[in-house]
Amino acid sequence: MGDTSKLDHENHLLLDQPLLRLPIELLRKNFRSAHFEVEKDGTYVKNTLKETATGCVNGKASQADVLKNLDTMIARMRGVKRKLTAFADEETRLHRHEHARVRHLADLYAMYSVDDVKYDAWSRTRLDRLLVDYLLRHGYNESARALAKDKGIELLVDLDTFEQMSRIRKCILNRSVAEALQWCTAGDTKKELRKMGSNLEFMLRFQQFIELIRDASIEPTEAVAYARKFLFPLWGSYKKECLQACGMMAIPPGSVREVEAYAELYSPERWEVLADLFTKTHNELLALPPIPLLHIALSSGLSALKTPACHSSSHAASTAGPPSHSTSLSLASSVCPICSTELNELARGVPYAFHSKSHVEPDLLMLPNGRAYGRARLEEYARKAGLLDKQVKDLRTGEIFGMDRLKKVYIT
Repeated sequence: MGDTSKLDHENHLLLDQPLLRLPIELLRKNFRSAHFEVEKDGTYVKNTLKETATGCVNGKASQADVLKNLDTMIARMRGVKRKLTAFADEETRLHRHEHARVRHLADLYAMYSVDDVKYDAWSRTRLDRLLVDYLLRHGYNESARALAKDKGIELLVDLDTFEQMSRIRKCILNRSVAEALQWCTAGDTKKELRKMGSNLEFMLRFQQFIELIRDASIEPTEAVAYARKFLFPLWGSYKKECLQACGMMAIPPGSVREVEAYAELYSPERWEVLADLFTKTHNELLALPPIPLLHIALSSGLSALKTPACHSSSHAASTAGPPSHSTSLSLASSVCPICSTELNELARGVPYAFHSKSHVEPDLLMLPNGRAYGRARLEEYARKAGLLDKQVKDLRTGEIFGMDRLKKVYIT
């Protein structure tokens, strides 16, 4: 048999991929945004300089016009300098995060056994990271920041990124798309979303159009102008939504109940759908897993324990009602983690464990309800429960049976 205490570094890195990937994705995004600003303002300055020089040569531009253009170009370039300074500060911060994370993973490669004292400390740090990630993804930003500060792992977690996502998601749930649209169009994010084939920006524009129609104080011509500017140019990709936009102009919100096809467009549930779409797009853009890392870590561990009995119909029936005192005792002592209420649903989608050898209790006895336990465990539990002689209790359901009704079973 191999050494079970030997540390498998590669499997550890499978879970820690986002730890290194996110700063790199943010560095790429920061660089693209800086390049976008340089190109935009550089093009403006070049064109203005060319027009000014041409005007001077032709004598069409007065001295005042030339000075005004020069002042405008200088002010524009000073603005570029301020923006590039902010981009440089952000790049320095991200490099600091990346360096700390590489050093954190390098510490792992200096360990070769799970029995190493240093590995215990490293594992606790990783657990703290997973907990912070879980809190951030569920909107508990203050708790996440407090935990990260208390454990000294601010450089190992992505507080600012998830806080921004949480803030924008909250704005969407509060029925405002302005912040999300600003995020979609900032820098070259718009171009990246198009490469991904994302429909986030269009759906936000569509919702903004719906709100214009809903607002009785808005003139219909304003809604039509908005649709012509932001919706109809994308007719080829979003024909259904564009047709719905046309229909909504003829169907006011007051009479929408009579037309079922348009009722859901005015439904408040659309804001929840938009918030989920934004979260999904945000995670895809930054190469983040769609679920918390804590769930991924738990799922990998639960997969090593899962058996077909964990989600069997008999198990579901036995756990359908409220647990009795005896059932609670048995669950605390004998039931696997997957059969617990807290982890059962999380483990439903993971594969079954692969075991080359069976591990069962010796001297198995089968109860009339089909469950099997070892004789020693049944007798010990009956003694603790204060049962009569030659009686046993099911460790899960609490049912009591006589020993004469039990059958000896064997593994074949």
